Amino acid sequence: MSKAAELANLIGNINAGGGGVNRNLIINGAMQCNQRGSYTITTTGSPEYGGPDRFHMWSYTSTEEVVGDVTQSTDVPSGNGFAYSRKFDVTTAESAVATGEALVMAQYIESQNVQHLEYGTSSAKAVTMSFWIKTTKTGTYCFFLQQDDGDRIYVKEYTVDVSNTWEKKIITIPGDASGTLNNDNGRGLWCGWVLMAGTDRQGTANAWRATGADYATSNQVNSVDSTSNNIYLTGVQLEVGQNATTFEHEPFERTLAKCQRYFQKNTNPGTTSYPSSGGYARGHYLFPVQMRADPAMSFTDSGSGGSAIANVTNVDGFYRTYGSLGASEAGTFTYTSAAEL
Repeated sequence: MSKAAELANLIGNINAGGGGVNRNLIINGAMQCNQRGSYTITTTGSPEYGGPDRFHMWSYTSTEEVVGDVTQSTDVPSGNGFAYSRKFDVTTAESAVATGEALVMAQYIESQNVQHLEYGTSSAKAVTMSFWIKTTKTGTYCFFLQQDDGDRIYVKEYTVDVSNTWEKKIITIPGDASGTLNNDNGRGLWCGWVLMAGTDRQGTANAWRATGADYATSNQVNSVDSTSNNIYLTGVQLEVGQNATTFEHEPFERTLAKCQRYFQKNTNPGTTSYPSSGGYARGHYLFPVQMRADPAMSFTDSGSGGSAIANVTNVDGFYRTYGSLGASEAGTFTYTSAAEL
């Protein structure tokens, strides 16, 4: 490629991604926000959230032997402005991968946030994923981009060259003129880093295809085959165009607000008003940001009086009602609120 063509590509990449602000389609790529804290995966066959926000572990079936701890780590590539990474520490190894098994680290991107990619049209745009990875097991790994609405997937191989050493990887994926990205608040793109994959979860690389459950190629290593293995990830950025730009560091409060659309919690107990003459009281709460959908709520009572008898929740907030309160009592509680994709 000529120098002029390279410059044109770079300029197009920056313009398409919105310049220096909001070009990263990944949320919490620097692993700053960690609302849930540490988590041990249970391989339930569904997204399991824990450790840095928005990222999850997914086991394709519920029969994996592998168990591991997900934490926010301070082990980072030096000189790049990162304070945290996402660490997966294998505590029970998967010595033999069954044909139908797969284990991935991943993030869903809301469909209405990727409409500008114009999948399904002749103007479908390429995207570039860049990230830093450090892992014990060297060899060939796979990254995939999947469309839930169209059940289409693109798999790309990359190589970890040196054990337990931070390496930066850059992967470009072409736009999909036959793709589908519905304009709604559902799952638009699924970005996944494969840690192991059985033969039934393997397909071809470097092409959009309709077999959406084949996440890797036959070259994929089993990176969870020893309890000595660790996998670290940080600096994750997905942007429009064929070139990777410098990672978009953003203020913590902006990252937190983005994460709270999908999960939030309070650590200081909320409190209802003091009761009416009948012993009832209600507390009204607005979420700091509107959630993606009506959330699933979990409450923990922290007071000694009365009992919760009703909760009403929507994307904007909730109220919680207590009964049987004494004259000087108020209902108190902490909560979590989840509206993950």
